[in-house]
Amino acid sequence: MKPARIIVLLIAVVAGGIAALLAGRSDAPPPAPAPVAQVETAEILVAGADVGVGTRLSAQDLRWQTWPASAAGSNFIRKNERPDAINQLAGSIARVAFSAGEPIREAKLIKANGSGYMAAILPSGMRAISVEISPETGAGGFILPNDHVDVILSRRDRAAEKSAGVEIHTSEMILSNVPVLAIDQTVEEKNGQRVVVGKTATLELTPRQAQTLAVSRQQGTISLALRSLADLQSKDTVGDEERNRGRGSVNVVRYGITTTLTTSK
Repeated sequence: MKPARIIVLLIAVVAGGIAALLAGRSDAPPPAPAPVAQVETAEILVAGADVGVGTRLSAQDLRWQTWPASAAGSNFIRKNERPDAINQLAGSIARVAFSAGEPIREAKLIKANGSGYMAAILPSGMRAISVEISPETGAGGFILPNDHVDVILSRRDRAAEKSAGVEIHTSEMILSNVPVLAIDQTVEEKNGQRVVVGKTATLELTPRQAQTLAVSRQQGTISLALRSLADLQSKDTVGDEERNRGRGSVNVVRYGITTTLTTSK
């Protein structure tokens, strides 16, 4: 046999063997997939959207999210432990900012009427200062949180009395249209309550207004005059102590007869 024919025969035999091997492999079953490890999970309360500092949370700001149980800290809120946590925490105020999907931790929230609540609801740059009131100086108890009031100082004018020889009382509006944050520790109207008779009213003031009120309390009696809801848009909250100082009424008592005069400086 010629060498060329022998080479061709060998190539044919090798090709046939390879084809048979490939055909045999195609009939073999595919390998079984590797087993997938099962990770234990838990439902964790997270922020449903970005929440800023001082934001009052609503139920829409919170949601449950699947979380690896091994990565869920002890301070996370779990659905199996507190299924009604969304309703319980709605209305709370955020002490810090939360990013969407970040677990909610109760230590970073301020509950309504809880410690730190007043500081959380105060606008930036404003101050909360309390003043003693009574039914006579607090509009008979009809002042409620979120109302607006004028602050009036009534006092005796000792200097004028020396020259006039009679008892003289003056009154002046030292602050105007300031918000009432709370009456005693009641910060919102509840159950249709229309009258809150308390001993203190907490007002929202600028730092300068707070200083004016603090000094005025040492000079005489502070009264709160309730303003109409129609006047809430009035822009006379800043600087009233300067515009109104020296203008008010004077009660002159002479021989038991009281006469009211208007004064100006």
